[in-house]
Amino acid sequence: IERTKASLHPFPPCPPSFTITMNRWQTKKKAPQGYEIISTVLAALENELRDKVKESNVGLRNTESMWPILQIQHQRTRYVYDMYYTYKRIPRKVYDYCIKNKIIDAALIAKWKKPGYERLCATYVINPTNYKFGTTSICRVPLGDRSEEQRKAQDPTTGCFGCASGRGAAPKNIFGNKYGQNLAAVQIARERKMEAVKARMEREERMRKEKELAAAQDRGDGEEEEGGSETEDSDSEDDEDDYGPEPEAGVWAGSQKLERESERIADDDDDDEEEDEESRPAKKQKASCFILEE
Repeated sequence: IERTKASLHPFPPCPPSFTITMNRWQTKKKAPQGYEIISTVLAALENELRDKVKESNVGLRNTESMWPILQIQHQRTRYVYDMYYTYKRIPRKVYDYCIKNKIIDAALIAKWKKPGYERLCATYVINPTNYKFGTTSICRVPLGDRSEEQRKAQDPTTGCFGCASGRGAAPKNIFGNKYGQNLAAVQIARERKMEAVKARMEREERMRKEKELAAAQDRGDGEEEEGGSETEDSDSEDDEDDYGPEPEAGVWAGSQKLERESERIADDDDDDEEEDEESRPAKKQKASCFILEE
C-alpha cells in the first residue's frame, strides 16, 4: 500500500536542502506600465518583512511580535498612496493594480481620505468593539490631551505612539521605525538631488567644451596666420598638424584650410560620400597630399 501511494504521488517530496524562492506577486497578473517606479521600494519592504518574520520573539508579548508586520504594511500603503495622490508619480492603473492584488490596504486608504483620519495607523484602533467601554485606542488621543504618564503610551496592537490629526497632536513618526511614513518623500528627494547633480555635471561639461572649442579656434587662427607666408611644401607639412585632437563642435571646427581642401576633393571623387565620417579625414589627407605632389 505504501508503495502504491508513493507511485501515485504526482510530485515527490523535496529534499531538506532544496528551497523555493518566489516573489510574492510573481504569479499575479502582469504589472502595468509605470509599476517599475515603485517596484524597487516594494521589493525592499517585502524583504524586510521576511526578515522580521524570521526574527525570534522571545521575551515579547503576542501582540508585540506582530508590530513589525503591521508597521511595514502601513509603510507600504502610505508609500503607494503618496506616490499617487501627493506626488502624482504613478498612473491610475498602477494604483488599481496594487489595490486589486492586495499589495496595499484599501480600507486604510479610504479612512485617510476622510478629515480627522489623515494619519490613522490602522482601522483596528478606531473600532469600539476592540476596546473596553466602547472607546478607541490611546493612540487616537492627541498628545496635548494626555497626561505625562500617557505621552509615551503605545497601542498594544499596532505599537503606534499617536496618529491623531492636527499640528502637534501626534509625533511625526508614529511608529518610530526607519524612514517612518516618508518613503515617498525620500524617493522624490533623492530623484531631485540626482537631477540637480546631473544638470550641474552637464553644465560643467558644456562649459569645458566651450573653452576647448574657443582654444581650438584660437589655435587654428594662429596656425593660419603663420602658414600664410610659407611655401606649398611647408603647407603640406603643416597639414598633418591640423589633424590633431578633433574639436567638440565638429571635424572641421577651427580649420578652414582643411574645409576648403575637402571641398575640392569631394568634387573630384563622389564615391567618398557613402563612407563613414570617422574615415573621411584620413582619406582626404591622402588625396590632398597626392594633389599637392602633382
